[in-house]
Amino acid sequence: MKKVIETKNLNKTFGEGDLLVQALNNVSIEITEGEFTALVGPSGSGKTTLLNMIGGLDDPNSGKVILNGQDISTLKKSKMTNFRQHNIGFVFQAYNLIPVLSAYENAEFIMLLQGISKSERKKRVFKLLKEVGLEGKENNKPGELSGGQQQRVAVVRALAAEPAYILADEPTANLDSKSTTDLLDLMYRLNQEEHMTFVFATHDQRVIDRAKRVIYLDDGKIVKDEIR
Repeated sequence: MKKVIETKNLNKTFGEGDLLVQALNNVSIEITEGEFTALVGPSGSGKTTLLNMIGGLDDPNSGKVILNGQDISTLKKSKMTNFRQHNIGFVFQAYNLIPVLSAYENAEFIMLLQGISKSERKKRVFKLLKEVGLEGKENNKPGELSGGQQQRVAVVRALAAEPAYILADEPTANLDSKSTTDLLDLMYRLNQEEHMTFVFATHDQRVIDRAKRVIYLDDGKIVKDEIR
């Protein structure tokens, strides 16, 4: 299987002096195409920091992050932004939708940045909105949607850009039980049918139960790596 994500001896600290926190301590992992992986551990364990490193949202103090063979630590800011747009789909706990844009406009946003044609954008967005049960909600703004519906728009936005992998930070934290089940069903189906790679940072046992691989972190170190 092709390696799509690799970290080598990642170290990350925050603060200084007596307030210095070692968020990541010599973390090395490899994730292959098509994995459905959960990063888990108590608050402060380093799972979100690791996810942010993988997504190029934060830089390590030392070590490397290699995505699809590209060492992203060597990329300048503008090239990193471009790399993210074409390779990584993000799903955040807080949805991060643009309030003044409709569900359709939010979903197509990354594709606009990618320079994808209007006809292709329309085709992908309508197909995905239908798949997530939001047909007919295309013109609704985030404030007119429930939390579960907003998270599904965020997932569509991530998927529509056809990234190499999806990084999801506590994507179910603000959702009720049914919305969580629906969202996980969708992601699991995309993983199974489209061989899409997912990496979650999560506390949610329902996400952990679905994962094919669970990487446990504590105090910035990997303490267990479980393949199921």
